[in-house]
Amino acid sequence: MSTQSDYSWARAAVTLLAGVLLTSGTVRLAAADESADKSDIVTEKRVPAALNAIAVHNGMVATDEAGDIVPAVGPALVPASGSPVAGPAPLPGIRQSGFVYCVSGVVNTFNPQMASSGVTVDTLSAQLYDRLLAVDPYTYLLIPELAQRWEVLDNGATYRFHLRKNIVFQHTAWFTPTRTLNVDDVVFSFARMFDTHHPWHGVNGGNYPYFDSLQFPQTVQSVKRIDNETVEFRLESHDASFLWHLATHYAPVLSAEYADQLTASGHQEQLDRLPVGTGPFMLNEYHTGQFIRLSRHQQYWRGLPRMVQVVINLSSGGIGRLSSGGIGRLSRLLTDECDVLAYPAASQLSILRDDPRLRLTLRPGMNIAYLAFNTRKPPLNDVRLRHAIALAINNQRLIQSIYYGTAETAASLLPRASWAYDNESRVTEYNPAKARAILRELGKTSLPLNLLVPTASQSYNPSPMKTAELIQADLAQVGIRLTIIPVEGRFQEARLTAVNHDMPLFGWSTDSNDPDSFFRPLLSCAAIGSQTNYARWCDPEFDALLHKALFSQQLASRIDAYHDAQQMLAQQLPVLPLASSLRLQAYRFGIPRFGAQPVRQCVLRRRLSR
Repeated sequence: MSTQSDYSWARAAVTLLAGVLLTSGTVRLAAADESADKSDIVTEKRVPAALNAIAVHNGMVATDEAGDIVPAVGPALVPASGSPVAGPAPLPGIRQSGFVYCVSGVVNTFNPQMASSGVTVDTLSAQLYDRLLAVDPYTYLLIPELAQRWEVLDNGATYRFHLRKNIVFQHTAWFTPTRTLNVDDVVFSFARMFDTHHPWHGVNGGNYPYFDSLQFPQTVQSVKRIDNETVEFRLESHDASFLWHLATHYAPVLSAEYADQLTASGHQEQLDRLPVGTGPFMLNEYHTGQFIRLSRHQQYWRGLPRMVQVVINLSSGGIGRLSSGGIGRLSRLLTDECDVLAYPAASQLSILRDDPRLRLTLRPGMNIAYLAFNTRKPPLNDVRLRHAIALAINNQRLIQSIYYGTAETAASLLPRASWAYDNESRVTEYNPAKARAILRELGKTSLPLNLLVPTASQSYNPSPMKTAELIQADLAQVGIRLTIIPVEGRFQEARLTAVNHDMPLFGWSTDSNDPDSFFRPLLSCAAIGSQTNYARWCDPEFDALLHKALFSQQLASRIDAYHDAQQMLAQQLPVLPLASSLRLQAYRFGIPRFGAQPVRQCVLRRRLSR
């Protein structure tokens, strides 16, 4: 059966789904809209007692006589003033005031400016922070967020933003704001990243992967205060993609007042570890590698969020004493331990569809799964070998076995939904005989290679390990002995950025519809230094095409440049595009605000209801 037709059907059906919870790989907790009942719905479902008492104090937990987790006694949080404070105020039971969201991942920072992907960007950023601009998930058009309006001047070389008034920062155990958002916060947030001489630039490492890959420290001339509510960005030259980059979740607005207090107290490192933003939810508790508890921002500028709290379960096992049992992610949903399951494996769709207690949602996303080749390491520096490997991989089988009709085979690094997608792009044919002939010609009839594979499921690949095993089997048929190396967490980052790997199986997702959000972070020369170009491929001609597209405000000219870029990638093949997928999310029917009209009333979605 054709998975391409299944995918096309699914894309058409998506527009009919009222239960959309997740878009473009990022979740957003919804505030109350003006027309809806503002009372919280209480469900009768019960939760393991451990959920109601997750402790955070430096990862230390204790259990009561029944074996359930209770708050542990440990070091108190240190606020900006430098004096200890009590831990977060206790919250009511999770099922009486919120829900449990299960997702795989590791949190290394709470500041998305310093992350390249993962839970911080895909899940947390939209809860903790706001941006100047956002992207409408249905139309992919830019819309106001913290900036109520903006102006493009000097043919795209100057951008001026006018901020909303009376936006309040979160009041946490470690920071009490004394003023509302103003231009100083915007200037601080971006000057820290773009100005290498800024006193905060090097704090916690000084790496800002997304914007470093775009060379913004070299191209942003200044971020200047015009008045208390107007900020101006001046670039070295015009950039047609600039607004789109500010609308990604890599561009949150932080509190300059909080930063000043941390500087005075000598605790600057806390800025990225104890977050303060203007988003609908704020950090309440964090148990390393297990749970994050978010509580609602009582003075959120769009209205009071419906949920009092949300627990984000990061573990691959269960909660508390259940974690040692190795309960899988699907099992946790089926046993009421999770209310919402992000990125379920496509092979589990039949189980999810057949269970009357569950609901499944699909949503198109701007994402790509790909296989990168380390082009700076022999023998993969030979483009002929890269093409031989591509010919040996049965991509259609990957689509059937991994995505079950919820993805389409990728012919380009750009998803088909992009306005710059080249319709002349063609999927690499599956031709193992031709692959073997090329390998014989190269004298590589028995070739050992390694494949680095992140273990956690992702929005663009729900089953990375199974994908790797299928690729391994395909390559074995042509004489390539592939060793799979599972990587995760900080180890994953270290291995993927090392120079001695052969091939990483990876992917990319963004909420931006601008092609520059794919090409420059993944394959520009600058992205090697920012550690997001896993192919370590650098071609000045390719970079020149990207810059040509940026310098033009004419859409047709930009499309021509991006088409040329895609044709170059098809020839040089630094990465092999595999799939562009729909977003899957499963949730339990009947949890608060996930009823008959979840679009306006649900809590897990990327943007707030308007």
